[in-house]
Amino acid sequence: MFVEIPAGDSPAGLNGMSVDVEDYFQVSAFRPFIDPARWDEHPLRVERNVRLILEVFAAARARATFFWLGWVAERLPGLVRDVAAAGHEIASHGYRHVRVHEQSVAEFRDDVRRTKALLEDLSGQAVIGYRAASFSLTDECLWALDELGEAGYRYSSSINPVRHDHYGMRAAPRFAFRFGGHALPEIPVTTVELGSMRLPCGGGGYFRLLPYWWSRAALGRVARGEGRPLVFYFHPWEVDPEQPRVAGIDLRTRFRHYVNLAAFEGKLRRLSGDFRWAPMREVFAPVI
Repeated sequence: MFVEIPAGDSPAGLNGMSVDVEDYFQVSAFRPFIDPARWDEHPLRVERNVRLILEVFAAARARATFFWLGWVAERLPGLVRDVAAAGHEIASHGYRHVRVHEQSVAEFRDDVRRTKALLEDLSGQAVIGYRAASFSLTDECLWALDELGEAGYRYSSSINPVRHDHYGMRAAPRFAFRFGGHALPEIPVTTVELGSMRLPCGGGGYFRLLPYWWSRAALGRVARGEGRPLVFYFHPWEVDPEQPRVAGIDLRTRFRHYVNLAAFEGKLRRLSGDFRWAPMREVFAPVI
């Protein structure tokens, strides 16, 4: 089922940094508590957060891939242009942050084509990368890969190859691969193997929860020990400890979303300087 892709001659020492551009009220875990039809009632905080991220990246001479929700891009066109002008890749995160398996084929086709056209019009870039909401590409919706290819995308980064109650495909390879019968390459988020254990280390709540030294060591083990480029991801709301608290959420969701937000910016600044970062379309050019 899985066909691993040889690493090829990726740019030496470069790693793929990525930002999933969505506001705090758009995360999948909040969907039972915040009606997407009422998103416009929430003041946008994402622009301030993205501009802070641009400052962090500029200070470290790091560049990244920004996976945009079309909903956000449509409301902040100047921000999309500024991110592109700063040398970052513009890619698609879908229009409204709906999991792939919650859409019909026709709905998905319209979503990814609409978002691609919007982002290309705003940025002046060809949009070739896609990341599914909540890493929701599963065995049941591999048809999405063919739809992405037909729409003009050239890679997906929609799988986190770990076990998790909300996402993950533990059986998937840790590095770039194709699903048998599908042409589009999948570039997973980075994990590290310690003995028989496969552990997440490519961002998300784990990066906020665990001490920085552990994340740096795990990423270094992959980048230097295994000689493979990293894929790291995070969200703009993670640099925003003052974001409004959502009422009524369960304790697990509250912990996962809010843990160590105040420490994230400092960790990101260290990470941006400790490794060399570039857009995924450049780092994984041999794969794409």
